[in-house]
Amino acid sequence: MTIRPAGLSDLAALADLLLADAESRCARDPDLWKLHNDPRQKILASVTTALEADNPPFRQQWLVAEADRRIIGVTHSILLPVPPIYAGEFGPPGLIMEDCCIAANAPPETRSKLFDATAADLADAGARILLASSVAGGDWERHYMRQGLEPLTMYFAKSGLSTASAVPDVRQALSEDVPSIVASSATNRQILNDLHPLFWRPHVEADIRFGAWMKRSLTLSDRDLFVSETAGRVRGYAISQPATPLHFPPPHDIATVGVIDDFFHEELVDARTLQADGIQAAALFEAAEAARGRRDNTSVLVVCPAAWTSKIELLRKAGYKNAVTWFIRAPDCA
Repeated sequence: MTIRPAGLSDLAALADLLLADAESRCARDPDLWKLHNDPRQKILASVTTALEADNPPFRQQWLVAEADRRIIGVTHSILLPVPPIYAGEFGPPGLIMEDCCIAANAPPETRSKLFDATAADLADAGARILLASSVAGGDWERHYMRQGLEPLTMYFAKSGLSTASAVPDVRQALSEDVPSIVASSATNRQILNDLHPLFWRPHVEADIRFGAWMKRSLTLSDRDLFVSETAGRVRGYAISQPATPLHFPPPHDIATVGVIDDFFHEELVDARTLQADGIQAAALFEAAEAARGRRDNTSVLVVCPAAWTSKIELLRKAGYKNAVTWFIRAPDCA
């Protein structure tokens, strides 16, 4: 068995593997993992672009396992740009993407050999933190845990969305709400830092950068920004927006999928226990979900740290279940 970078001559074999992998995800949840109307062509175009790019916005690598002149497995990895509100002390993490797969008749050691080669390639590229993505309950999930990676972030999903137009004590955010949203975000960021300081340590200019992004977000027509307000005081915020390709391999159609990435309410301030039964936090979240439903989305993906058990409780009460997990292996020096 040989592990090597993919080349253009591998495209047909890669498309066969990646399409079968996408079809298995679609079978799990046809709304969340809906296939593009020409998924094979989407795979070919995406991989070709990655292989031919002279000046890509971030590093991508496709590695293949080959035996007897036949492609029997593939991994896809990137150097993940650090969001500007985080310190990123260890530089861009290496992320093993969701679209990694093994042929059904591949030797049993194929997964381990591909994983080791991919982790080594990312380390050679400068990644000191290793991340890896897997659908919940998938074969890669079990392999990552055997390799010492731990759950970092869970992506909860739901299909069949609320479209409620009015929720008590929740309204669309205004420009004058930005300072309160920034203060609420600072509390959120401190909780994240407490959960995993190595990964979520805030940048020293996080408030300034986040505030600028909130002002920008209020001008974007593809998203909704809500605040939860009681007696004139903002107690939380939620951003409801379209899905992005980062969380979905190329053969999937993400046009009807929304994402709630940034969501915080004071009732979630204790990461272990939901406060006041999460009633107002749930109302805020319902507004963010309903906004995607009114935009003709059929599914929503919600980003939630794996250690934030009170937020997990809230999401499960709202009918969400984990669809994807990101795992982490931190540098030894940490």
